[in-house]
Amino acid sequence: PDPAATVNLFAADPDIRKPIQMNFDSRGRLWVASSEAYPQIKPGEKANDKIVVLEDTDGDGVSDKSIVFADGLLIPTGVIPDGNGGAYVAASTELLHFSDTDGDGKADVRRVVLSGFGTEDTHHLIHTLRWGPDGCLYFNQSIYIHSHIETPYGTRHLEGGGIWRYRPETGELSVLCKGFVNPWGHIFDAVGESFATDGAYMEGINYVFPGAVFVTAPGETRFVKGMNPGSPKHCGLEILSGSHIPPDWVGDLVTNDFRGHRVCRFTLSPQQSTYASRQQREIVTSKHIAFRPIDARIGPDGTLFLADWYNPIIQHGEVDFRDDRRDREHGRIWRVSFPGRELDPWPDFATRSRDQLISLLESPSLAVRQFAREHLWPMVRAEADQVLSAVKAWRDAAPDEKTRLSRALELQWLGEVAGRFEADAFELIASAGPSEFTRTSLRSAARVAPVGDARVSQVAMKLARGEHGPSQLEAVIVLGQMNDQSSAEALLKTAQAAGAPQIADPMLDFVLWQALRASRSQWTAALREGKLDWKSVPDGLALAVSSAATPEAASLLLELMREGQPDARVREVFASAIANSG
Repeated sequence: PDPAATVNLFAADPDIRKPIQMNFDSRGRLWVASSEAYPQIKPGEKANDKIVVLEDTDGDGVSDKSIVFADGLLIPTGVIPDGNGGAYVAASTELLHFSDTDGDGKADVRRVVLSGFGTEDTHHLIHTLRWGPDGCLYFNQSIYIHSHIETPYGTRHLEGGGIWRYRPETGELSVLCKGFVNPWGHIFDAVGESFATDGAYMEGINYVFPGAVFVTAPGETRFVKGMNPGSPKHCGLEILSGSHIPPDWVGDLVTNDFRGHRVCRFTLSPQQSTYASRQQREIVTSKHIAFRPIDARIGPDGTLFLADWYNPIIQHGEVDFRDDRRDREHGRIWRVSFPGRELDPWPDFATRSRDQLISLLESPSLAVRQFAREHLWPMVRAEADQVLSAVKAWRDAAPDEKTRLSRALELQWLGEVAGRFEADAFELIASAGPSEFTRTSLRSAARVAPVGDARVSQVAMKLARGEHGPSQLEAVIVLGQMNDQSSAEALLKTAQAAGAPQIADPMLDFVLWQALRASRSQWTAALREGKLDWKSVPDGLALAVSSAATPEAASLLLELMREGQPDARVREVFASAIANSG
């Protein structure tokens, strides 16, 4: 371990074998999805993979209680508790939900939540279950999987890798982003920003935003890059938080170089519209050939838990599926702590009142904040007016501006669970000027506000014209989703002001390209009907035509060159855009 840390064994076989993903519940118990059948069950063999719940009842940092919550599964690749004694499980073609109705710690009701996920490759199945602060369940799938899911809102498709977003109370399913090779890692930070890792692609930490497209997405021509080009492949992802973690480590990301037997740490810092990522000294390294860390979670006491696949063979291609060298029996959960630093306190969430839960939304531990949200969600669904009013009162009592904005963002997220647009919270954050809360506040508003809500479009247009990179990036994404003429014109003005067609910020360049493609029917119609003042945005229009890359858009630009008499510089820019459309 790093000199600041120490490591102890929390759990091992026979209590657990071959852990794949782990998540804690609000009681501090560790839920583990495990598979001894991976990578492929033998013909005629009965599937009996398990979901195991581990507990440290005496607080000594070692598990002393193990219960098999569910068995009879075939290669479960993810598990996350539901906050009510049950759990969601990723199981091949299905997302399942298991309930424990008699309180004995074992599932007795099994429900298929969603089905139709692809199974072309057993280490690319749906995986990495994670609750978002918005009350949605997020989960990933990988490159060779093709999913076609029937929902109450129509069939949803994801060809190849990406991240899904599911709202349990309504059954809505959508795609957050597309691409990746094998993205076994996804996490949210304190303001709801999203990051991912990839176990088969070498770009380290990836910044994730709505509509992002990463490598290998079928049918796509442009892709977002990761923040650590040339970095080894990584699996699992966690953000360090709480008071037990050394202060200069708080906010860093932890992931695993499973091929190199290392647990890695990365520090993020703002850069243009997104972030820069810098690797720090490893937290844990080993020379043992079977040490294969694949998941990381902060525990209830503030320590760091690591799931160790514990296998010299790490994937399909090295040896035959049924080669005897594959280890199907062992597994480890390690616990990393920091001597001399007090362990974090863990609230009894079940006995906390509504107002006490609301106060926990400011805990230094992101896990405590998230479990406080999860205990507030059923209250919000049952009594939205009372709960949201209490959160507003808490927000208005904030001691300073930054705290007030942070609390307003929490109000927006809880409003999403109730299916409400908390417009005053959104307007409060927007009126305060660009901040760390602006981007995800706008993201939340775009998800839940009524279609065509002028308050959202006005804020997006203002931010798109601003100089705060993160807010501008999100504003462009939102404007690209609106599909109306005023939003399309705002995109052209943003592109013009950003220096189109050569935009210095690569992420802003990508989202402008994507948004201008998505809104091409609007700006081409305005141009065709003479409603677009193209002379004020010639470079923006050139970028739009290059982005659209259609004969219609190129023809409209050619017509302007014939009749509009642009100057020599603009003619050159237009000619280049027409050529790019070829």
